[in-house]
Amino acid sequence: MRIKKLIAVFFGLFAIMSANGQTKKYNIHTVAFYNLENLFDTINGPNNDEEWLPNGAMSWTGAKYKQKLHNLARVISEIGTSENPNNSPTLLGCCEIENRGVLEDLVKEPLLINKDYGIVHFDSPDKRGIDVGFLYQKKHFKPTSYRNIPLIIYKNQEGKGDKKDKEEATDDVTTTNSDERVYTRDQLLVTGYLDGEEVNIIVNHWPSRSGGEKKSSPFREAAGRLNRKIIDSLIAINPNAKIITMGDLNDGTYNKSVKEGIGAKRKKEELKSSSDIYNPFEEMFYKGNASLFWRDSGDIFDQIMISEAFTRKDYSSFRYWKAGIYNKPYMIQTSGQYKGYPLRNSNAAPGFSDHFPVFIYLLKEIK
Repeated sequence: MRIKKLIAVFFGLFAIMSANGQTKKYNIHTVAFYNLENLFDTINGPNNDEEWLPNGAMSWTGAKYKQKLHNLARVISEIGTSENPNNSPTLLGCCEIENRGVLEDLVKEPLLINKDYGIVHFDSPDKRGIDVGFLYQKKHFKPTSYRNIPLIIYKNQEGKGDKKDKEEATDDVTTTNSDERVYTRDQLLVTGYLDGEEVNIIVNHWPSRSGGEKKSSPFREAAGRLNRKIIDSLIAINPNAKIITMGDLNDGTYNKSVKEGIGAKRKKEELKSSSDIYNPFEEMFYKGNASLFWRDSGDIFDQIMISEAFTRKDYSSFRYWKAGIYNKPYMIQTSGQYKGYPLRNSNAAPGFSDHFPVFIYLLKEIK
């Protein structure tokens, strides 16, 4: 279908005129990912949260926490509304959250409470005490299963990834390897029905570049291989599975973890089988877009990728339409050394995040 002209958009439905002059109506959903950058409450918990307490290094008070929640809710409530007015994301993956409680506080914010978000969350073994999570509008998405899949990596990971990958399944793993384990975030797999259509979502926050990009790269390469294994397991059950893998990968669209680990393709024309994965953010990167700044260079570490089934031309079921990065002026630092960067937290005041959220639209023709 070739889209010629946008006619109207309202309440999650919109109409377009195709090349043959016929007007068709479509159901539209926004799917997004947002790194919430250190969303900690002020309660001293069992995790590593000392920095984010009222007497900690960030002087993280109740007032700052509430302002941070308000800031994030404002952004989330607006993501995708240029094409989907009055409707925040139907599905939202997130990371850098302390616990389930902060997500419960977030979805109760006045700007979000009417969306009636459900929450999927598991505590992860990450040494920083941060997790990934998933929010969904209950009226549109019905989860049927969800699980956290551990990424088991070791300090001496380089050169051992392939062997460990063969040993690991997507279940908990017992290993006798004597190397010291690096505890990081799990990968969260959620399966459910989006307006009656089965969709699988994987939420990621891959290991950081702490210690240097090259030294830490094997950790993210292992994360990419685990992600690919999850995708393959879903495709083995259903060759036409609709899969969305999203997250802060701490790598660019061009890095080995993404290009070889997942096998992501830059262009839809490169997709040859139902197991292939399309990454719309690779083309966006080469056009000069960024979701964050790493060592003074803009990059897109935050990505949403989709299985081939989402890219087919028949809109009788949900298909990918287009992608974007949400970066309004109020979310951007306006002065100083970091002018133009995302407006993040500081000791003085809570900001938004050091990442911009990313999103895609899904369309389905209404008969």
